Amino acid sequence: MHRYTNTAIVLHWTIALLIIGTFTLGLVMTDIPGLTPTKLKYFSWHKWAGVTVLGLAALRLLWRLFRHPPAYADEMPAWQRGAAHGLHWLLYLLMFAVPLSGYFYSLAAGVPVVYFGVVELPVLIAADPALKLVLKDVHYWLNMLLAALVGLHVAAAFKHLLVDRDGVMGRMLPFSTSKGSR
Repeated sequence: MHRYTNTAIVLHWTIALLIIGTFTLGLVMTDIPGLTPTKLKYFSWHKWAGVTVLGLAALRLLWRLFRHPPAYADEMPAWQRGAAHGLHWLLYLLMFAVPLSGYFYSLAAGVPVVYFGVVELPVLIAADPALKLVLKDVHYWLNMLLAALVGLHVAAAFKHLLVDRDGVMGRMLPFSTSKGSR
């Protein structure tokens, strides 16, 4: 079975680790009471990771548009192919929607996003307390949906590895022995 390109694999695992780390940091930072230096530092790190996910997701989407993924195993039922295809596109959508909702939430709160403390991203909307509350909920629920879909994605990958043993998971593993391309 053919595997994803090395570029796609690196982008997949980098984005996956960043999403897990950013999500975890988001849970930790919002649990810190008050406004402490540690909480402010975590908020900055969370924003920087989110902007990085957004940028890498854009690269990944461009890569995927020009480099089609390898075909699914012939023995995979059509409904599983459809479900996998749909799940992948939902994950792509959320890789954009989650950081963008956080970005606009920050702007609505009147807090600019300064990438790595150096590059100030454009302020596209004015501070708006009512919109801030809406975007806070939107960002939270998009994150919860992303976490659930990532969990489903991981469960499906392990099903292919441990139950089906069809080589599907090996297509995205960095050190797989499946045939691949650069």
